Amino acid sequence: MEIKFTHVRLLVKDYRLCFRFYRDMLGFKAIWGDESGGYADFETGSAIIALFGRNAMADAIGQSSLPFEAVAQDTVSLIFEVPNVDEATQELKAKGVVFETEPTDRSVWGIRTAHFRDPDGNLIEINQALT
Repeated sequence: MEIKFTHVRLLVKDYRLCFRFYRDMLGFKAIWGDESGGYADFETGSAIIALFGRNAMADAIGQSSLPFEAVAQDTVSLIFEVPNVDEATQELKAKGVVFETEPTDRSVWGIRTAHFRDPDGNLIEINQALT
């Protein structure tokens, strides 16, 4: 058996708002789907991020009777490398992105990071290698 990782599919509550965030705030190109279609793939460089309505996925796998969400710590984070975390943070703030953490050197990790969330609450990290 051969298994190949192709992309991450985020199961989102507000598809349109998330579509606009990944397209307009992060600048990713939609290579499949559109703002009103309910499913989209975004090209990010080395991988694909897909958006799909959480209810539609629950229906597809027979879990629509389960609770929509529960209070919990984050279980996933999207990680993006940028040339300069400080410059990327300022550019995203100018677009209205609110950060959870400001740029921080994480010497144990070997990277400088900053964290924010998409409109659905998914945690996103931008980072650059420490030199």
